[in-house]
Amino acid sequence: MTQTFRHPEILDIARRDGRVTVEGLAEHFGVTHQTIRRDLTDLADAGRLDRVHGGAILPSRTRNLGYEDRKALNAGAKGDIARACAARIPDGSSIFLNIGTSTEAVAAALYDHRDLLVVTNNMNVANILATNDGCRVVVTGGELRLSDGGLIGDLAVSTIRQFRFDIAVIGCSALDAGGDVLDFDLQEIGVSQAILRQSHTSFLVADGSKFSRRAPARITGLSEIDLFLTDQPLPGDLLRRCGEWGTEVQLCPPSTAVSAGTE
Repeated sequence: MTQTFRHPEILDIARRDGRVTVEGLAEHFGVTHQTIRRDLTDLADAGRLDRVHGGAILPSRTRNLGYEDRKALNAGAKGDIARACAARIPDGSSIFLNIGTSTEAVAAALYDHRDLLVVTNNMNVANILATNDGCRVVVTGGELRLSDGGLIGDLAVSTIRQFRFDIAVIGCSALDAGGDVLDFDLQEIGVSQAILRQSHTSFLVADGSKFSRRAPARITGLSEIDLFLTDQPLPGDLLRRCGEWGTEVQLCPPSTAVSAGTE
């Protein structure tokens, strides 16, 4: 069977099951893993699927992805961004890391840092840093969102207001062409806005997949962010506008490691 016939069936399976795997498709079509990887890459390049580790998922436009899919999507790029972000955080800083798989990658990249105070509303971040002797970790409290370990609501905001952070590191679900930083959950957005108000400096960490996604609610604008770390050139004239706003943009080149999102 040629790829002309495989592609529509792959999309049908993805619509039915929510995701497809390289192993499952190779067995289904009786072709090699390499052939299926090429098919998935072609479909991803056409915007029909998003590649994740071991397969692909339907592209998310106005709904958020599940936690495991978000964690796998562009994992290599998130790691590169996280290491660049960690390099900009001095020892002895007080920082906030919010909900998201990109900020979890930043937490993992802080293993060599010393004398950090890390406040977070992300239980995954707290668990990542639990064995790091160089960090004191404060968890905000709040309503636990079981889907991803996030803590949201008034209690989280109340805790945040008791601090003044050197650096806030936030992620997002989408970034539009006008520079609006977007997300899905209104309670999460309220927490992120509180974080930004209580911080001297703000970092945004977001890989290039966020440029093609949409989300309904606004956290802030890039004009209010001090440093934006990403792996892809900004679309349109957004880079020029960041220069006008005084927002520094740092492109984070890929490491030599193989990206988990491009198996």
